[in-house]
Amino acid sequence: MNPKVAIIILNWNGWRDTIECLESIFQIAYPLYQVIIVDNGSKDGSLQKIKEYAQGKIKIKSEFFQFSQENKPIYVKEYFKDEWETSVPIKENMKNPASRKNLILIKNDNNYGFAEGNNIGIRFALNNLNPDYILLLNNDTVVDPNFLNELVNVAESDSHIGILGPTIYEYKKPREIQSAGAKIYWNKGEVINLTPHENKYSDHSENVDSVIGCALLAKSELFYKIGYLNKDYFAYFEETEWCVRARKASYKIVYVPKGKIWHKGGATSNKITGFTLFHHTRNKFWFMKKHSSKKQYFSFLIYFFGFRAWMVIGGILYHQKGREILPSFISFLKGIRDGILT
Repeated sequence: MNPKVAIIILNWNGWRDTIECLESIFQIAYPLYQVIIVDNGSKDGSLQKIKEYAQGKIKIKSEFFQFSQENKPIYVKEYFKDEWETSVPIKENMKNPASRKNLILIKNDNNYGFAEGNNIGIRFALNNLNPDYILLLNNDTVVDPNFLNELVNVAESDSHIGILGPTIYEYKKPREIQSAGAKIYWNKGEVINLTPHENKYSDHSENVDSVIGCALLAKSELFYKIGYLNKDYFAYFEETEWCVRARKASYKIVYVPKGKIWHKGGATSNKITGFTLFHHTRNKFWFMKKHSSKKQYFSFLIYFFGFRAWMVIGGILYHQKGREILPSFISFLKGIRDGILT
């Protein structure tokens, strides 16, 4: 029997990306999965558009697949966050819980961020679906039909593997690798996406320090053993922090080359000026304070204030437009302040 996978996709004012992602998901080869959309209080009509897609009323054009009417209509079951969190498990209310034609839609009243938004979906899955695996998938991705088979096959081969990530390609440059797992440089506080050159590329899975959160498959047991994503992070570094906790609990983090997805990147965070600068900066300090050694943290401070901060300031002046420079600069300084003081 194939292990059951709960696929959690977070949406915030991004229904166009979300329905392209959904169409690619509903065409994968893996036979046993359940899709959960967690909507973080969207104001752009996302809920209605997603339901129209499920009814087959919106046809998606994509360079990565042909739209199919054969998997429509998709049965949509809607829940408000407070509704299911305060009630008994809803297993008995689900129609064909193992069917590929089901879509669960959780409607949040606010934007809870990447970390807690995904946590809401994870809690729902664990409480109601009894999955063997949880897949966190960004809404601005498109997946290869066999990507989930590849990830699960590797996961099932070793009980010590806890978290896996596929090869992530650039959406606009489909042959260019965006991430092949990630490496943590503790003395600098940097998490660098690995992008192997053509002559070093291998089909063999490899242990890595972490995988990026746009496509992260985890064994369900991890959430019981090490907890959920840190909701205080809101966005950025939360998946790296979670991977580090998993490694400390003796689980392997594995990159699976044969699993393939394509990622647009920044589709949500770019909508808010200074969002990435603030959260990435603050969370980097939090991450280093919690998980690095004293020597590593001291080295990180020297590197950050002696080099990295000036690089960021230069980037703001060079890349940002006139009215965006001051808000971006303030966001960066607030990130440093909150990261150090809280």
